[in-house]
Amino acid sequence: MAFVAACLLTAACQKQKEHIAPAIHERDSVPMMTSYGVNALISDSGVIKYRIVTEQWDLNPNVDPSRSSFVKGIFLTQFDEKFHVQAYIQCDTAYNYDKKKLWELRGRVRILTKDGLQYTSEQLYWDEARHELYSHVFSKLVTPERTLQGSYFRSDEHMRHYYISNGKGFFEKADFDGSDDKKPGDTATVSQPMRQQSMPQRKSTTPHY
Repeated sequence: MAFVAACLLTAACQKQKEHIAPAIHERDSVPMMTSYGVNALISDSGVIKYRIVTEQWDLNPNVDPSRSSFVKGIFLTQFDEKFHVQAYIQCDTAYNYDKKKLWELRGRVRILTKDGLQYTSEQLYWDEARHELYSHVFSKLVTPERTLQGSYFRSDEHMRHYYISNGKGFFEKADFDGSDDKKPGDTATVSQPMRQQSMPQRKSTTPHY
């Protein structure tokens, strides 16, 4: 008994080792600033470029590359140099990489331009430095004159000159006979020739003898 008591006393006198998990220093996992119910005008070099409307805006400069996140969706209004509306853009999630001047739009991406062009996809990149839009997933583009679909899309940021590859679509006859009724400067390119859709014909009910 004396031996057991001595062992217990020795163990009690030993310095207890604390089992503590290492400190968390991953600052990039937490936004530096979060804003809710945002309705703001964004400018560049003194020129207003677009309006942002979003439920939540997370700003995190600690990640590489640094970015702003809009995880609950975003609605953008794009302006020209004279503050005229050029397009409306919306999606479920968006990331703005400020140093790269690059936007990444994800989930039900929708664009409507002042010329009536409608664009839909599940992912779209907007390169502000190169003034262009591009996507590597299925995209659909509808204008008053034509409908295009394809797995690769590239366009200028005003959606006036666009290119779709591995696609299919419907064109008006003017796209083939060289007519001049298209909008000035409006050009479309596909990687394979399209043909005009045939119109369904009503089956004749007149009996044949």
